[in-house]
Amino acid sequence: MEIRHLRLIKAIAEEGSLTKAIGKLHLTQSALSYQLKEAEHQLGTKVFLRVNTKMVLTKAGERLYETAKEVLEKLQDTEQQIKKLVYGEFGEIRLSTECYSSYHWLPSVMKQFQLLYPNVDLKIVMEATHYPLQKLLAGSLDVAITSDPVKNDSISYIELFQDEMVAAVSENHAWAKKKFVVAQDFATEHLLIHSLPLETVTVHQFVLAPAGVSPKKITPLPLTEASIEMVKAEMGILVMAKWALQPYLKSHALKAVKIGKSGLKRKHFVAIMANKKRPDYFNHFIEFLQNEINLQGTIL
Repeated sequence: MEIRHLRLIKAIAEEGSLTKAIGKLHLTQSALSYQLKEAEHQLGTKVFLRVNTKMVLTKAGERLYETAKEVLEKLQDTEQQIKKLVYGEFGEIRLSTECYSSYHWLPSVMKQFQLLYPNVDLKIVMEATHYPLQKLLAGSLDVAITSDPVKNDSISYIELFQDEMVAAVSENHAWAKKKFVVAQDFATEHLLIHSLPLETVTVHQFVLAPAGVSPKKITPLPLTEASIEMVKAEMGILVMAKWALQPYLKSHALKAVKIGKSGLKRKHFVAIMANKKRPDYFNHFIEFLQNEINLQGTIL
């Protein structure tokens, strides 16, 4: 008796008829009827009896059905174990970041990781952007990437990298000739930000709010390209990571200006739940994230 016979008997027993088993096994009724006759011929006895429109297991069929369940389950487990040996582990990692600019580098890192772990599904949870730590604590995320760690005994932080935030201005802007700007310089400017709330905006959190300074106007604009065009048109200024701004500086229509004499630096961390047992692939992902970012060098 072959595996296909066991699958057939299990499907018919669970679906109650040969017709319903078609949808489960994706074979024609004639093919299934032929397989059933083969099985019964090899056993020398009937496996099913027809009772009205339903097919009911005989005593021999009941014994065979139990064996089929056991063998097929064992076979499935063995296949999964072999796939793990060949292709790596199976699983899912849900992640998000507090900053839209991080999505410029995150997908490429994810792609490289999935070449090593093709069966680990990496999911970006966009709705958790700006609130990754809250979503992590709520169980909606497995990994949160943040530059604003909050002290909480339930969260562990692992440093990823440090970058610098700079002001992007038009080449004709008064700031273009400055070596650096300070909080008070923003008071007369139209500041473009990716999104609200303002408390999540790095320049507000670490420069403007401590100095009690508010820009003349603030406009949330989630599309970086649109913000860049407004800056070029001298309709506002934008604060973003220096590495993210770099490609736009090639046109010479923009200037990057340091914020503060020492620059506005921020550290990025991977946040995960503390004291939680995780599969090996999860720990490998964190290590891969750190190594890959350092290798890229474009972020630092």
